[in-house]
Amino acid sequence: MSSNYIAEQIFEKADYTLRPLPKGEYENCKFINCDFSGSDLSGVKFLDCQFISCNLSLTHITKTSFNGIQFNDCKMLGLRFENCDNFGLSFGFEQCKLDHSSFYKLKLKKTIFKNCQMREVDFSESDLGNAVFDNCDLLTATFDRTILEKADFRTAYNYTFDPEKNRIKKARFSISGLPGLLNKYDIIVTG
Repeated sequence: MSSNYIAEQIFEKADYTLRPLPKGEYENCKFINCDFSGSDLSGVKFLDCQFISCNLSLTHITKTSFNGIQFNDCKMLGLRFENCDNFGLSFGFEQCKLDHSSFYKLKLKKTIFKNCQMREVDFSESDLGNAVFDNCDLLTATFDRTILEKADFRTAYNYTFDPEKNRIKKARFSISGLPGLLNKYDIIVTG
């Protein structure tokens, strides 16, 4: 356990761009309207925490531990999640802006993305088995050698990926999403 252990605390309207969050382990804490943008959270451990209406854009998260974390209404532009400590890595996202973030080679089975903007996000070589993309904008998101088996894209939109370069067995799509799967063939699908 870290020498700095904080449990069941609420941090509200804190600006960690001026004074960094102290290194340590945070369990069952809530961060509400906090600004972490560009700050360094490397090596910090978060367990069963909530981030609500926070700005985490361009935050350094090398060896940061996110275990059982929920992000709600957060701005998270340009995050490199593949640099996190991947032991126990688990989180969910609701109404978040994740543009230009990267989940390269991560195991993200059963991760739920709900009402998120995820433009130009990199999911290359990730395992997204059983993941849910509920009403998510995936414009120019990268799926390359990605495991998407049983993933749910029924309400996602703007996605494009090659079914021959990704594993999509039993993944779920709506009729309106089929053009994103057929894009490489340069065909026109009409309803």
